[in-house]
Amino acid sequence: MEIVVCVKQVPDTTEVKIDPVTNTLIRQGVPSIVNPFDKFALEIGLQLKEKYGGRVTVLSMGPPQAKDALKECLAMGADAAVLVSDRAFGGADTLATSYTLAAAVRKLGNADLILCGKQAIDGDTAQVGPEMAEHLGWTQVTYAASVELDGSRLKVQREQDEGYDVISTALPAVVTVIKTATEPRYPTVKGTMKANRTEIPVWTAADLKVDPDCLGLNGSPTKVKRIFTPQRQVHGDIIEGEPREAAAALVEKLRELKIV
Repeated sequence: MEIVVCVKQVPDTTEVKIDPVTNTLIRQGVPSIVNPFDKFALEIGLQLKEKYGGRVTVLSMGPPQAKDALKECLAMGADAAVLVSDRAFGGADTLATSYTLAAAVRKLGNADLILCGKQAIDGDTAQVGPEMAEHLGWTQVTYAASVELDGSRLKVQREQDEGYDVISTALPAVVTVIKTATEPRYPTVKGTMKANRTEIPVWTAADLKVDPDCLGLNGSPTKVKRIFTPQRQVHGDIIEGEPREAAAALVEKLRELKIV
């Protein structure tokens, strides 16, 4: 089985700061990590390979430094990696991103299953995986907690508000993965050494044979007008005096505010 796992390099959200003048993320000096949900997707892909055989390829769209994220995935056990990178992809929203990644999957050829994290922690849209399925014309299952092969079909345990659904679907398919009970494995020393020696191919827009009007900002109907951190404003009154007097003053204050 040929498995493609889509991963994204994202800023470590505990370190994110926003420029108050430009209203953009300050990325200088901010550490980047592999999107955590994508690691769970990779873990499921690796487990499927170990159980049923096949090959796992990790795919990412981003700047050249996204190779670091792909090498971490290779060190965890992925067989191959591809980076899709071009200035033409800059400013892409989820629609343009999913269009580009779907084109890369077509170029890879023979893919049976695409696994994605349910969402990226820097955008939280949960749209790229389902949109890839639409571009490719494949079936999709979202919020998967576990994935197994059942003959020639895929059996997915899908999380929902009141428990889990068990869904059977034909391949090829796109599956988005939640945080599962099985933690992603750590990169091994041997895997890390091998990943560091691996030359990761970089595909540009010219390699993918795509419509330039569907890429980057040109292909993005969503425009970010402003991004900012809400200012926290905390006000409080200190009521002093003896406990009985303070309690009476508090009750009176609450009555004035029509809270009691």
